[in-house]
Amino acid sequence: MYEHRTLYEAIGGAPAVRSIVERFYPKVKADPLLGPIFPEDIRPVMEKQYLFLTQFLGGPPLYSEKYGHPMMRARHLPFPVTPARAKAWLDCMARALAETDIPEPLQALVLERLSGPAYHFVNREDET
Repeated sequence: MYEHRTLYEAIGGAPAVRSIVERFYPKVKADPLLGPIFPEDIRPVMEKQYLFLTQFLGGPPLYSEKYGHPMMRARHLPFPVTPARAKAWLDCMARALAETDIPEPLQALVLERLSGPAYHFVNREDET
């Protein structure tokens, strides 16, 4: 059904990615596990996420053009990423995607693509 397009194109390109990011970060900031590890001024993080997701989903390489190779695991090492935080991050993303006009099968595909990296960034055990 979507064989000849990138996931970026299939979900609606730049406007869809921007919509995801705009819906996602208020959820992140409100999450008790995630909010405390994000800066008060979330706008720069949102812009980086927009650039990254654009590239990650098959759009133009905006992140690499501005910041070089993503090296996302290394970029996340300074932050305490636990399995519970990875799960919370994916939950926020699922809820953000559910608020968009992106068809559910494509929402599921985006989440599936993001699940690997989310858990790959884990660098600490859950706090007890």
